[in-house]
Amino acid sequence: MYKSKFLILRIKTFFVPFCICAFIILLLVFSKTNLSAVESGLILWVNFVVPSIFPFLIATETLCYTNIVPFLGKLLNKIMKPIFNLPGESAFPFIMGIICGYPIGAKIVSNLKLQQRLTTVEAERLIAFTNNSGPFFIIGTVGAGFFKSTTVGLLLLFTHILASLSVGFVFRWWKYNTKKDLIKTNNLISCKESISFSNLGEVLSNSIMKSVNTILLIGGFIVLFSIVISIFKNSGILYLLSKLSTPLLNILNIPSLFADGIITSLLEVTNGIYNVVSIPYKLISLNIVICAFLLGFGGLCIALQILSIISKAQISIKPYLIGKLLQGILAAVYTYFIIYFIPIFNLDLWIVYLFFATSINPLNNGPGLFGLDLNSGWNCEATKYGWSFSSTISTNLPSGDVPEHIKPASSIFSL
Repeated sequence: MYKSKFLILRIKTFFVPFCICAFIILLLVFSKTNLSAVESGLILWVNFVVPSIFPFLIATETLCYTNIVPFLGKLLNKIMKPIFNLPGESAFPFIMGIICGYPIGAKIVSNLKLQQRLTTVEAERLIAFTNNSGPFFIIGTVGAGFFKSTTVGLLLLFTHILASLSVGFVFRWWKYNTKKDLIKTNNLISCKESISFSNLGEVLSNSIMKSVNTILLIGGFIVLFSIVISIFKNSGILYLLSKLSTPLLNILNIPSLFADGIITSLLEVTNGIYNVVSIPYKLISLNIVICAFLLGFGGLCIALQILSIISKAQISIKPYLIGKLLQGILAAVYTYFIIYFIPIFNLDLWIVYLFFATSINPLNNGPGLFGLDLNSGWNCEATKYGWSFSSTISTNLPSGDVPEHIKPASSIFSL
């Protein structure tokens, strides 16, 4: 027994150095493709991440020098306490986390913990649901950019926020009976710390320096995981992981062709979601549901960014990982039910097929009970006056039963 424990300890000791050495070797082996991956990661960081996050980082850092946090604490305490079992100050990181996206929520929670406005348990509850993808990314990049549909982006944003609120409600019981570990300072911050015209330059300088450090940290993780994904693809590791994940996907009734995109998203969410959206599958609702889960979970790259931020405040990463997994599952469930119970959000190809079929042939009674098998209107036999009512392929009537001189039914697609 002692030998087995010693062996496990030795494996843990040498596992990280082994991975680093293997990474360096693979960097040299796949140096050509890795250079392209670094370039792609830098372009992603410069063109999308810096413009969308850096200004918000400066703004939130500066707001921490004002009295906005205690003001929100007094204003929203009656809402946050009964629903999330959190003080009113926790509304600030939640709101900013939704508006600004990753990792603003974690940064604010870490600051509040260091300023002793939150206990350790409250910070852990808060970290589980205040780190979310921003509306700019979900609606602009995923919705309008990837799916070419703002409607899909709005749907994903709604279920993303709804799942986040659900996780916050569940985590109100996280370490429920734990005693408070410190005395919080809920009073207004002192005049020495508060921003004013006399110290505006100093406050802005500090905010910018902290924001630069954070944005460089994010950029480093993006480039690192771009390289990791490139190595996985070229070394065959991604193919192997896809094969190993196929049985689980089969249980979930997900086609194996989504395996590469899902695994890539679990590493880095942006590239992975693009791969999932690009998969040509007739039930596009499946692509949307999978993207809802991946947006909720966030991926390993973001998790490490969060860990690097909250470790300074001695906040555990465990509630974050549990909360993000739960948020991904709930977002996928909410998206599934909305798609299948609200027709406007159902973009599956068979729905479009049915629409065209009934538009071309409005006199039929629609599809059969178990499929499009009755008078669909497609593959109709040509006549001297146009199409006949019945198809020689898809109708249940024998060919020749319909007179040849029948004119085609009116259609919104008729010229």
